[in-house]
Amino acid sequence: MSDSTLSVYVISVAAEMVGTGVQNLRAYERAGLVTPGRTAGGTRMYSGDDITRLRRVAALLEAGLNLAGIAKVLELEEENDRLRSRLSKHG
Repeated sequence: MSDSTLSVYVISVAAEMVGTGVQNLRAYERAGLVTPGRTAGGTRMYSGDDITRLRRVAALLEAGLNLAGIAKVLELEEENDRLRSRLSKHG
């Protein structure tokens, strides 16, 4: 597991890092925009990758997209990354 995928930030720290509220992070999780790790006790733990993704969500919100639009943008960006990776392996 790389440093970027280790779940190390509790929700309050993640919210502060992203510049939003804890309730917003919970809403983003409900909308399927981020899936933080969980401790055995159920505490949400965010990785560096989660923080990067949450910052992207914040930027898209600032650009005027709603959560459904953001979900679609993130899905398309991930598909684009997969296609580029596949092309680079065959190119």
